[in-house]
Amino acid sequence: MARLTTLSRSVRDKVVLITGAGSGMGRATAHLFADEGAHVAVTDLVAARVEAVVGEIVAAGATARGWVLDVAKPSEVKRVVDEVATGFGGIDILINNAGIALPTPAVASDEEFEAGWGRTIDVNLSAHIRMVRAALPHLRAGGDGRVVNIASTEGIVATAGLPAYTATKHGVIGLTKSLAVELGRSGITVNCVCPGPILTDMTSGIPTEARDEYARRRVALRRYGTPEEVAHMTLSLALPAASFTNGAVLVVDGGMWIRHT
Repeated sequence: MARLTTLSRSVRDKVVLITGAGSGMGRATAHLFADEGAHVAVTDLVAARVEAVVGEIVAAGATARGWVLDVAKPSEVKRVVDEVATGFGGIDILINNAGIALPTPAVASDEEFEAGWGRTIDVNLSAHIRMVRAALPHLRAGGDGRVVNIASTEGIVATAGLPAYTATKHGVIGLTKSLAVELGRSGITVNCVCPGPILTDMTSGIPTEARDEYARRRVALRRYGTPEEVAHMTLSLALPAASFTNGAVLVVDGGMWIRHT
């Protein structure tokens, strides 16, 4: 039977570069793209994590290669992007997922605050634009490049004691909108996913009872989400069929931020 529609929902043979792909949402995203037939460039700060994720993907019969990358170091960003493009023959999709959440309360000591603030800005915000700039020639080459930035519901609401994290996530949303306008003329779409409470390493330190109570009180679905649930939204934005979705900010939080009571 002939298809009735014209737009593709396949990323098979696309090259996707994912930062922070060694754990949590990044790992789930790498697995999902691999399951869908993409060639996956796994990057992470920790070598053992990179090796583990690449090993999992290859063992499943899919294609992946790994690079250790500190996204806060511009020279490493350029080197790794160039090596990925050379090794895979280009880059079609960039997923800016790497992120950290360091406490930076306004009442902290000057030394503690400046260290946490600087590192958070570098990893959570500056790295996103540096990755885009480095990958831009390759994303432009095909005329339909995709960039998906992973922000947070902290880019919409706020939590006390995390001014650096909250500011960077607001910044990622603004950066997404700006790049969507600028790069749209090249056929590149830039969109943003804002996960809410997700079961990752970042939330693993919260006692189970506290997580359950928070979910019952704040999340309409009354639970934390899984990394794979976020990964599916990321994949959707990277599909060829998402060709007219640009500058979107999509929340994946089980209905948390809209809940008033």
